[in-house]
Amino acid sequence: MSTPTARLVDEGVSIWLDDLSRSRIITGNLADLIVTRNVSGVTTNPTIFAGAIGSGSDAYAGQIHELAGHAASADEAIFAITTDDVRAAADVLRPVYDATEGLDGRVSIEVSPDLAHDTDETIAQAKELWATVDRPGTLIKIPATKAGLPAITEVIGSGISVNVTLIFSLERYAEVIDAYLAGIEQARSAGRDLSQIHSVASFFVSRVDTEVDRRIAAIGTEDAAALKGLAGIANARLAYELFEKQFATDRAKALTDAGAHVQRPLWASTGVKDPALPDTLYVTELVAPGTVNTMPEKTLEATFDHGVIAGDTVTGAYAGAHEVFDRLAALGVDITDVTQVLEDEGVEKFIASWHELQETVASALKAAQQ
Repeated sequence: MSTPTARLVDEGVSIWLDDLSRSRIITGNLADLIVTRNVSGVTTNPTIFAGAIGSGSDAYAGQIHELAGHAASADEAIFAITTDDVRAAADVLRPVYDATEGLDGRVSIEVSPDLAHDTDETIAQAKELWATVDRPGTLIKIPATKAGLPAITEVIGSGISVNVTLIFSLERYAEVIDAYLAGIEQARSAGRDLSQIHSVASFFVSRVDTEVDRRIAAIGTEDAAALKGLAGIANARLAYELFEKQFATDRAKALTDAGAHVQRPLWASTGVKDPALPDTLYVTELVAPGTVNTMPEKTLEATFDHGVIAGDTVTGAYAGAHEVFDRLAALGVDITDVTQVLEDEGVEKFIASWHELQETVASALKAAQQ
């Protein structure tokens, strides 16, 4: 009998695990998830790495001891540890990469969030990460800040595959698509093989509901309460509508005709935070061909266990998604403000997570020197 995760794949959805640790790699857990749960990629972030390194696992002990012996700084150690993990995960996923001709088998690694507002340094670190990991299945994560947009264009133009992260608004998503297409145009002008450049645009889902539902609760009316838990999915569905429109333009078609790939929408932040909502909500309600859903393991297991996959739940739902936003606007919920708040908070949270990772690694290095 076909499992829900297999049905997702049949619908054209790629399943990526939003978690990575060295123990997953060395125990064979990641390889097992590829076979048993249809996982075809991995995404990471500083919080995930901090949890993995600070978990007390012996998996990192040898490398941390070696780095401490060389008097490595926390940042130098983070770079070495995370690039090693991503390289190893990419090797585990290499058969998927080969079987899908590079579409999947992808592992993401993030530029330092401290660089979110520095275009030049983002470009430099993206290139350094790409060269150090040295695996074609790598995706370099760059945030969709104003400073990140020109970095995305430059990095894509250099032939590097990119995961654009922290996208909340349709307006910013349109800018992300433009930055990607501009990068592909640069790559074409430089004579690069466009078929080797891939990108995903990570559109965050659950955080939209968290912020909108907070504002709905403050309004306190029945009309407002009726919209609880609807904004995140509506926002993502309208993002897919925008994706379809933008990649049907003459500009985009000229590039795909020349061998370029579309930049796939990726649903991020898919763990359901409200216990009143179904735990597979951001999976089952966002099924559309050519998308990626990156899931924490809890969501992945819930989907495998009891997710109900009923075909495409996005492309026929645009009118309803627009209606949700019209009703929110009528209540005075300013979606532009919501998404700007979420972008600002998102960057701040990633910076805080990065500093937590630095502290975790610094403590581990200090302990190894004693």
